[in-house]
Amino acid sequence: MPPPPASSSTTFVSTRSAVLAGVRDISPVVLGMAPFGLLAGIAAIEAGMPAWGASIFSTFVFAGAAQLAALDLIAQDAAAPIVIGTIVVINARFLMYSASLAVHLGAEPARRRLGVAYLLTDQAYAVTIARLTENPRLAHRVAYYTGAGGLLWTCWQGYTVTGTLAGAAIPDDVPIEFAIPLVFAALLVPALTDRATLAAALTSALVATLAADLPANLGLLLAAAAGVAVGLTTSVRGGSFERQQAPKPGGQPLHDDRFGDDSGEEDAA
Repeated sequence: MPPPPASSSTTFVSTRSAVLAGVRDISPVVLGMAPFGLLAGIAAIEAGMPAWGASIFSTFVFAGAAQLAALDLIAQDAAAPIVIGTIVVINARFLMYSASLAVHLGAEPARRRLGVAYLLTDQAYAVTIARLTENPRLAHRVAYYTGAGGLLWTCWQGYTVTGTLAGAAIPDDVPIEFAIPLVFAALLVPALTDRATLAAALTSALVATLAADLPANLGLLLAAAAGVAVGLTTSVRGGSFERQQAPKPGGQPLHDDRFGDDSGEEDAA
C-alpha cells in the first residue's frame, strides 16, 4: 500500500496522527507474520524452554530469523558462544538499516534515537524508509516509526506467547522441527531480488555445505558470516550504499485526513 502524498500545507500533523499512520501502514505486514511468530513460540517449547523463558527470550532477542536460528541451535545442544555468535551475525544487517535511517534521523536527540533503536526490524525499516524516501522532510518521523515498530513488537510477542501455549499442547511424537528450515526457505526465495542478495545466498549455501561437519554447528555461524560479508561487499561495489546528504526534518508533514489534525498540537513551519 503506497503512502499518501505529502501535503503542501504548512500546518504540521500531530504526533498522534503520525503514530496512527505508522500503525496503519505496517498492519498488513504484521498479519502476515503470524505463522512465523507462532512457530517461534512452538520452537522455543521444543527446545526445552518453559513458557516464561520463551517470552523473555523473544523480548530480549526480538528478531524473527535470529530467534528461529538460535532456537534450532539450542534444540541441538549447541554451545552458548555459537548461539550468541549466530544471533549477532544474522542481526548484523541492522547495522546497514540503522546507517540508512541515521541519514533521516540524525537531527533527532541521541536519547530519542537510542530509545527507538530497540524497535528496528526488517518490516519497521521498510515502511519507514519508504515514507522518508518519498518525503525526506517528513515531520514527526520518529512518531511514525514508533507506531510501526510498536505495533509489530506487540503482535510478535503475542504470537510467540500463543505459540508457546500451542507448543506445550502438541504431543511429543509429532515432528515439527522440520518447520524451521521450511520457514527459512520460504523467506529466502522472495528476498533474492538483486545481485547482492543472490551472492549472499549462494555463498551461505556453499559454506554451510562445506562446513556441515564442523562441531557445535559452527558451520551455520560461518555460513551466515560469509553470506553477510559477500552481500555487503557486492552492494558496496555495485553502488547501493552511496553517501547521502542528511535532510533537515520539518519541511512537509505526514498528512492523512483519515486521522485528522489535532489543532492543539500543531507546530509552526
